[in-house]
Amino acid sequence: MIPNREYADELVRKYNDADFHVQHARIVGGVLAWFASQHDPGREDYWYAVGALHDIDYERFPEEHCVKGIEILREHDVDEDLIKSAMSHGWGMTQSPYEPELLLEKILYACDELTGFIGAVALMRPSKSVADLEVSSVRKKFKQPSFAAAISREVIVDGAERLGWSLDELIGQTIQAMRTLDYVA
Repeated sequence: MIPNREYADELVRKYNDADFHVQHARIVGGVLAWFASQHDPGREDYWYAVGALHDIDYERFPEEHCVKGIEILREHDVDEDLIKSAMSHGWGMTQSPYEPELLLEKILYACDELTGFIGAVALMRPSKSVADLEVSSVRKKFKQPSFAAAISREVIVDGAERLGWSLDELIGQTIQAMRTLDYVA
């Protein structure tokens, strides 16, 4: 079964109480849907579901992240390819058995951490929005190890490399995607 956006959001809410986790799921889902519109038109809902469901297990099972997610999604009869794509974002950081291989998976791997980083940069701006955020502002904060220290810059850089994109290209496109969501921190 491939969940539509509403059912994907419902599953996220079922396993996550914190508004932050629900918001993160929607942001990553929305960003992936934007990338689908650019690279895989007509599959925006599928890409959204992958993005929305990627952290379904994180709040309840942080030590088993991407492993419990597989179990949870299988319990809900979610399509195996979707499960693989969603859980591939944890490659090398969790016990996920799936390495990002498809374009969708590589974008999720790169953008999961990056959306959080961009959100943190936006939070520091007077507008608290990505509407007026430039790549150069993100890059400046990216060089400051103490800023949003929990976010893995290595994963973001590795993600850009896996995609064959420059870091600026990845950041710019992710900002553009977040703008379509009217993201305000």
